[in-house]
Amino acid sequence: MISVLQRVSSARVLVDGQTVGSIGRGLLVLVCAERGDAEAQADKLLAKLLKLRIFTDAQGKMNRSVQDMDGAGRQGGLLIVSQFTLAADTSGGNRPSFIGAASPDEGRRLYDYFVAQARNAHSIVQTGIFAADMQVELVNDGPVTIPIRVAAQSAQSL
Repeated sequence: MISVLQRVSSARVLVDGQTVGSIGRGLLVLVCAERGDAEAQADKLLAKLLKLRIFTDAQGKMNRSVQDMDGAGRQGGLLIVSQFTLAADTSGGNRPSFIGAASPDEGRRLYDYFVAQARNAHSIVQTGIFAADMQVELVNDGPVTIPIRVAAQSAQSL
């Protein structure tokens, strides 16, 4: 699975001009299932992003995770948005190929699984709508943007 995390002050997803998901401080999580991915990759990705220390502590150091943003046990939000274009291969010319992305049915299944697991593990989870034409608005805090990939072959994070 591929993900791009953005530390945000706020973010929201709109579909047909209506807000379908929004958070205050937290992480905007763009996620893509690749061919060959399974629940193991989703689980590893979720575990990594929940523990990733990219929020500042009282000394201004990136030392807090989204699960303990302020050191007092207050969690930040997760806004999880499906984005198959993260699997784009641009090596063959000017038109990207998305052959590396999971099929739509498998992508939806793994996205739904990822969201369900996130809701079991974290108290503030909002989402976009799978395969919808979405507009994503965000205020990137920092800016902090971090790509994470959990490969099916070796289940290793970059």
